[in-house]
Amino acid sequence: MTGKSDGVGGRDDGPDGDRDDQPGAGAGDDDASGPMDRMADLGRDIGSYIRQQRSSAKISLRQLSKLAGVSNPYLSQIERGVRKPSAEILQQIAKGLRISAEALYVQAGILDLPDGGPVLDAIRADTELSERQKTVLLDVYESFRRQNREESTPGTEPEQPHAEE
Repeated sequence: MTGKSDGVGGRDDGPDGDRDDQPGAGAGDDDASGPMDRMADLGRDIGSYIRQQRSSAKISLRQLSKLAGVSNPYLSQIERGVRKPSAEILQQIAKGLRISAEALYVQAGILDLPDGGPVLDAIRADTELSERQKTVLLDVYESFRRQNREESTPGTEPEQPHAEE
């Protein structure tokens, strides 16, 4: 006999004895992850990242939901990876956490990781700077780096400070 039914809610066991309504059960269960699996992973990743940021900021789930203007259950589902928030919701959550929305977009896979490093990340993440101030700082920093690269290209000597005698 194949395909047993318990008669409640249409839950059928497949011919292999696995429940068809359980995640990962049945056909297509192999090590290769498809696009849907990767999307689910992104949802879990962003959720755990939000939870980590919330914990670091010492903000309760209820407080963040109020600050971000989203319901408590919805935020909980996002953190558990059950729901994948839109860019607009991520922006509201970022505002509530006082972190850059860009950081959440990168974590959610909406944006690619920007070039740079810890200095650029710190400038972008600083909540006390306006967007204009961040842009100016990033431009000045990049111009210094570009100038240093040009000065240290092969065939040219980097400018050395002259020792006073």
